[in-house]
Amino acid sequence: MKYLLLIHSGAIDADGAAAECGVEDWMVYDKAVRDAGIHVSGESLADLVTATTVRVGPDGERTVTDGPFAETREVLGGFYVIDVPDLDAALDWAARCPGARGGGSVVVRPVAEFEV
Repeated sequence: MKYLLLIHSGAIDADGAAAECGVEDWMVYDKAVRDAGIHVSGESLADLVTATTVRVGPDGERTVTDGPFAETREVLGGFYVIDVPDLDAALDWAARCPGARGGGSVVVRPVAEFEV
């Protein structure tokens, strides 16, 4: 079953990186996911200041604003989609993720599969 691991950083340093872990930590985790044969896809996201939000009102009018200005200190930093047997396995991989350390968190969600 496929699961999405949404990686939220609780704090970022001056370079926009998660303060709790370094590049080496991510490289080790990424290699482990790939070596385990569970990697489906994944990406690190560009700096939050590059984000744009689109909303469409009831009248169909589109409003475009810079960034997601949510009332939160967490920043969505990236994601993995993994293919593992069950939720317990997905939770184990989420707990191993460097993004889960310190003030960070990893949200685990099953990927919906629709029959065609």
